[in-house]
Amino acid sequence: IPHPKLFGFEFGSLPSFLILSSVLALLTFFVLYRLSSSPFGRALKAIREDEVAASALGKRVPSFKIWVFMIASGIAAISGSLYAGYVTYIDPTSFTLDESIFILAILLVGGSGNLRGPIVGTLFMVILPEALRFLGLPDTVAPNVRQMIYGIVLVLLMYFRPQGIAGEYKFE
Repeated sequence: IPHPKLFGFEFGSLPSFLILSSVLALLTFFVLYRLSSSPFGRALKAIREDEVAASALGKRVPSFKIWVFMIASGIAAISGSLYAGYVTYIDPTSFTLDESIFILAILLVGGSGNLRGPIVGTLFMVILPEALRFLGLPDTVAPNVRQMIYGIVLVLLMYFRPQGIAGEYKFE
């Protein structure tokens, strides 16, 4: 798979690919932020809270769900294309159960329901192993310590803040 090209410029080096990825991430965040602040976003929040009530207010719930699925699929396609261009090779074993659990842990740590949660969760889950490198642990011990810290953080979050670090708090 070739590296991505845009207007004749090839994003083959790591710094150029970082710029491309960052610009696309910021653009995606901006579009999703605007979308969540629009009447469409408010309707989605209403549907999330109570589908029956949203339907009673005249919102076509199945139509909104289809739109959300299409938007999420488009974002996933862009992300997958970037990943394929970055590694220049893709196969079905590229994403295993470990990666799926890691992505779910990012959502659990950061929280869902807003755009801040996945960003906070990603920062935490990616910075933690990098910070552990400075402890100078042996290579045989470091992965076990990282998994223990992940486990402790997840258990503490589920107990003290089940909505995640940046998740929306539900008043009941």
